[in-house]
Amino acid sequence: MHLLMLVTAIVTACSIRWLWFDGASSWNERWQRALVAFVLPPGLLLTTAIAIGFMGPRGQMVRWWEGWGIYGLATGFLTVAFVICLRLLVEMGRSLHKIHQYSAVDVHGTTGRLIDSRMPYIAQVGFWRSELIVSQGLLKTLDEEHLKAVLVHEQAHCDHRDTFWFFWLGWLRRLTAWLPQTDALWQELLILRELRADQYAAQHVDGLLLAEALLLVVSAPMEPEMAYAEFSAIIVRDRLTERINALLAPPSESLTPRWTWLWLGGAFLPLLAIPFHV
Repeated sequence: MHLLMLVTAIVTACSIRWLWFDGASSWNERWQRALVAFVLPPGLLLTTAIAIGFMGPRGQMVRWWEGWGIYGLATGFLTVAFVICLRLLVEMGRSLHKIHQYSAVDVHGTTGRLIDSRMPYIAQVGFWRSELIVSQGLLKTLDEEHLKAVLVHEQAHCDHRDTFWFFWLGWLRRLTAWLPQTDALWQELLILRELRADQYAAQHVDGLLLAEALLLVVSAPMEPEMAYAEFSAIIVRDRLTERINALLAPPSESLTPRWTWLWLGGAFLPLLAIPFHV
């Protein structure tokens, strides 16, 4: 039973990834498909490992090695998941400690941390409650109107708790980097996260201002050590046209309808096998 559960989970996880393709007609549909394809496979693997761990190595097995062998694989996978999560938490703690050493600054009524860098850089950093960081380069590159548009964009990341949710998505990415399409789906979620924040900003400021701010930031020289910047990241440089077109297009419907969460709820199905273990 345990071997069948494990094989079924792996085959299902790989099949979901292989069947995923970027063929949606709108970026809202892309978000839903990408989120399910990214989260559901590792979710199935995790809950399967948890179920096997609860059921233990004993029971009616086909072969003598199946009980302890599959149990060892399941507990080993959960141990790796815990270690990766712990490592990410430590890395985040170090980053926050470094950021808190920067001087505080008021940017048009928003409190943040100022980085002494010529590169235009702005981002939300943290866990559940994120904190704004901004560079000297951005303050010199953008005028008041464009800077306000960028601040609204960053506020969208804060309101959607993107730092919190993408911490866990990043954990799943590292845990199941061996699954098909992991990197492609990760890049898709990153650009869709920015499109969502752009749409939020366009509801409060002129979308053309934000589009102009994107052009100004991308046109500025990038320092190698800051290449991971959020607003001015490499993903913006590669898919700038996509973001600008979305800003100039009519607003679309809200994200993540109920059926998306129903699909993600399927990851908990392996837990139903626990009461039937013999």
